[in-house]
Amino acid sequence: MPNFENLKKKAKHFKRWHQDRYYPVAAEIGYWLPRFRNLDDKAILNAEFKLVDAQELVAAMEGFTSWAALKEGLSDMSSSAKQQSPSTPRMIDSQPQLFVSDIDSSLSFYAQKLKFETTFAYGNPPFYAQVARDAAKLNIRHVDSPAFSIEFRRQEIDALSATITVDDVKALFLEYTAAGVPFYQSLKTEPWGARTFIVRDPDGNLIMFAG
Repeated sequence: MPNFENLKKKAKHFKRWHQDRYYPVAAEIGYWLPRFRNLDDKAILNAEFKLVDAQELVAAMEGFTSWAALKEGLSDMSSSAKQQSPSTPRMIDSQPQLFVSDIDSSLSFYAQKLKFETTFAYGNPPFYAQVARDAAKLNIRHVDSPAFSIEFRRQEIDALSATITVDDVKALFLEYTAAGVPFYQSLKTEPWGARTFIVRDPDGNLIMFAG
């Protein structure tokens, strides 16, 4: 059974993370609080988020409809002899990380060719950024040395950096063809039935789009 004092501290942490524009907390807020669900991460972090909102977030994560319901529920549980089975954690997001030599060039490629939007970029010059299109998100990190050695690519020619599922993969392939996107693999039907194509970014990251 969760400790109420610890949950109060957890709510304060969420409020501070929102105030500090800690992007991973935006995914939590958007998932658990319906009024934020249609906003992107940037809009969530720009929105007003008070302690009562953070408490509502914690209550929802614990399976309660409100902070008051959580307090009442914990009180009932503490006075009950019934043993509660622990809840199973749920994974709500996945953000593959790509290694690149030039953040600005990468952001231009993903924006102009693949039609992703830049969610954020940290540093001056930037050393870490995120791009997104619909629900797909890719984190981009600067590295000084090449992300892939020649020997690695010689041995692992099809090693993917990320896979993105698409509801209409053929339409996206045609969109990217018209935009002059550099394909590593054209659209094809895999032996297991999926239709896929692979894009190669300027740093050699292979991104598979599958439907």
